[in-house]
Amino acid sequence: MLDGQSLDRILRNARTHNVWLPKPVTDQQLREIYEIVKWGPTSVNSQPGRIVFVRTAEGKEKLKPALSPGNLDKTMAAPVTAIIAYDTRFYEHLPSIFPHNPAAIDLFKGAGKEELARTTAVRNGTLQGAYFIIAARALGLDCGAMSGFNNAVVDQAFFPDGRFKSNFLCNVGYGDHGKLFTRSPRHSFEEACTLM
Repeated sequence: MLDGQSLDRILRNARTHNVWLPKPVTDQQLREIYEIVKWGPTSVNSQPGRIVFVRTAEGKEKLKPALSPGNLDKTMAAPVTAIIAYDTRFYEHLPSIFPHNPAAIDLFKGAGKEELARTTAVRNGTLQGAYFIIAARALGLDCGAMSGFNNAVVDQAFFPDGRFKSNFLCNVGYGDHGKLFTRSPRHSFEEACTLM
C-alpha cells in the first residue's frame, strides 16, 4: 500500500497549475512518464493513447491558434504541453499487442464497427491521459490539464492525416505553488457514491 505522502503527491494534495517556474523538463523525464503510463490497463490492451510533447517555440506557435484566451499565456509559459490524443485505428496493432487473441482486431475493424472503435479509442485514450497525470506527479512534476482549445485546429496542425485525434492538453513542469487558486470543494462519498 502506498504511504500517505505518496497519495498526497499524486492526488490528495496535487493541484492543477496555471503558473510555471522557469525550470526545464528533460526528454528523459518525458520518457520516464511514458514508461509508467504504458503499463496502465486498457480494454483488450488497446493502448490507443498517443502523446505529442510540445516543447519548442516553433511547436508552441503551432499550438497557439487553437488555445482559448484563458489558456494562452499559461500554455506558452509551460516548459512542455502534452497533446493527449488517441489513435482512431488502434485496432490495427491488436494482433501484436494482444497476441493471445489476434482475431480481436475483428471486433473493431469493418463496416458497422466504427462507433465501437471510436468509443473504445476515446475511453481508453482518456484513461491513458489520467495515467499520464498520475505518472508525471509521481515523478515530481506538476500538471495543468485543460480542454479549453479547438480540437479541430490542433488536429489539423499536428495530425493532418486524420488518424490521431486530440483529446485534451496537459501542461507539464514545475508549478509555482505560491500562485495556486484556493482549492475547490469535492463531493462527499454520500453525494457521489451508492452502496447496493
